[in-house]
Amino acid sequence: MIDLRLLRENPDLVKASQRARGADESRVDALLAADAARREAVKRTDDLRGEQKSASQAVKKATPEERPAVLERAKTLAAQVKDAEEALRAADVALREAHLRIPNVVHDGVPPGGEDDAVTLRTVGELPVHDFPVRDHLEIGEALGAIDMERGAKVSGARFYFLTGPGALLEFALAQLAISRAVAAGFTPVIAPALVRPEAMEGTGFLGEHDEEVYRVERDDLYLVGTSEVALAGMHSNEVLDLAAGPRRYAGWSSCFRREAGSYGKDTRGIIRVHWFDKVEMFSFCRPEEAAEEHLRLLAWEEEFLQLLELPYRVVDIAAGDLGTSAARKYDIEAWFPSQGTYRELTSTSDCTTFQARRLAIRYRDADGRPQPAATLNGTLCAIARTIACLLEVHQRADGSVHVPVALRPWLGGVELLTPGMTLVAPVPTA
Repeated sequence: MIDLRLLRENPDLVKASQRARGADESRVDALLAADAARREAVKRTDDLRGEQKSASQAVKKATPEERPAVLERAKTLAAQVKDAEEALRAADVALREAHLRIPNVVHDGVPPGGEDDAVTLRTVGELPVHDFPVRDHLEIGEALGAIDMERGAKVSGARFYFLTGPGALLEFALAQLAISRAVAAGFTPVIAPALVRPEAMEGTGFLGEHDEEVYRVERDDLYLVGTSEVALAGMHSNEVLDLAAGPRRYAGWSSCFRREAGSYGKDTRGIIRVHWFDKVEMFSFCRPEEAAEEHLRLLAWEEEFLQLLELPYRVVDIAAGDLGTSAARKYDIEAWFPSQGTYRELTSTSDCTTFQARRLAIRYRDADGRPQPAATLNGTLCAIARTIACLLEVHQRADGSVHVPVALRPWLGGVELLTPGMTLVAPVPTA
């Protein structure tokens, strides 16, 4: 959630952020009113408690003649304190509800507008030239025996799939490459739970306006995560972190689940937009003043990974209206999909400033030893299903084979080409 001091001191800045997002400015006024009401409730409660304490002292000192009136006064004050405390609890609830309705304040320079208003910052790599009819990833994957959508739908319904043979090995290879690169960069690897409590979902900003995207296990009051960002952030809720040595970084692997509500008719073919996929996610806790630089580091690691996969891509600065609740700035990396003749999102990285940490009570100690909200950042290193789709399309060849990027070969037994009917080779760890 946003800093209430910022709201009080500069409400126009928060309103400008709402306008850039295309969000409701009146929510800022509602939050200001709720904040003022809560502070007034605190003052009234404290004042009455002070009077009640004085009345209690007066009872001890009262003469027999004074005692009935003093006791009556103390009784009246006790009832007033009880009412004031109840009003304060209601004011706390109203403030939190109003607070949760305000998304993060966008950074200066973030493009205003919505999904179509992102700004391309750079384009990297040469687009592949195919002198044969380009096939999409599903046609290639089915020919290789790597993807089985029909049986995925039979078992689980639409937008589910099996990865088989070379498809399954590609999943493991991408995960191993991503984790090994993350560890080399100083990240702690984490296998994160895919089921989390409501507090973790709300704290990371994935409830409220995003409810329709989330799977919920109602019997147990748990949610299936759409990204391990949720579990990684929640891992340190209600803790004070030691960030004296720099950011604390995790690379989390988990299965991810998204209902894809509102995406009817979009990417129904293949494994680009599915209900379940596996992902390696980078997550960083740092001091707020380090967040902007840390954001660029996460972006650089994402770019390095796509370069290892020999994929052409572009980096885009996402517009305010497409940021999501928690992000103050987000960069997407969109890779080239030949069958569609366009770039599609493959990874993203978001600077969430102190927004999530305030909700989750994640703090660090400043130079004076005082607890302060930490900053949180996330970045997808590899969304595996979509990356497999892109690899198959970009690296396809006329004879139906698929070029294997050099960086992936150690995790695929050294093979240079995936071919229909190929004999699978088990990866052999290097000494």
